[in-house]
Amino acid sequence: MIGLSYLLFFGTLAISLWATWRVRAAYARYSQVPASSGLTGAEVAYRILAAAGIYNVQISETNQPMGDHYDPLHKQLVLSSQNFHGASAAALGVAAHECGHALQHKAAYAPLNWRMASVSMVGFANMAVAILPVFGILTGLLRPMLLILCVAWGLIMLFNLITLPVEFDASARAKRVLRDMGFIHGSGEAAAVSRVLDAAALTYVAAFITSLAYLIYYLLPLIGGGRRD
Repeated sequence: MIGLSYLLFFGTLAISLWATWRVRAAYARYSQVPASSGLTGAEVAYRILAAAGIYNVQISETNQPMGDHYDPLHKQLVLSSQNFHGASAAALGVAAHECGHALQHKAAYAPLNWRMASVSMVGFANMAVAILPVFGILTGLLRPMLLILCVAWGLIMLFNLITLPVEFDASARAKRVLRDMGFIHGSGEAAAVSRVLDAAALTYVAAFITSLAYLIYYLLPLIGGGRRD
């Protein structure tokens, strides 16, 4: 089991680091490619939302690098400074992707609704996987700990699974709306946007693989009837 522990830890760490490197490398490269429209990420976001009849979503800026996200609870679309003010293919792609989530919200896109409904539960699951291993070792209640960890990692895995169609669909909406509204021109610009968004999607795939691996890891001793060293 010790060998499996090392394999799991370093294997999932390698996948996560590789996915993070891919998205950072793609962003660094295509943030140097000027958008032919000359528009910033914030300007594109405003226009996409207005064209969709969405006027109740606030677009704001954060100084946190790669801190771009859409908050469905507060109806806030947050862009990092480089994407808020940037007029690159990468900035437009990221801004349009976050708008894709706002479009999903307006359309009551089912996977987004499922993810929103499970956020609180997954928060508790994340706390459980951080605390329970130590608690189980200190108390010696290893089997009950394993059962709870399996449930917690199962919830996290399902959340990450639901996240995949949400993110893939938002990227597809982004590519389509950028093209249809004339914000990008030519195959080169479209390819730059696609590479940034496709690289970002790998981070969500990595998160799913990691959670699935940990679920299997904690299930194995229960299925085999053994105990973990």
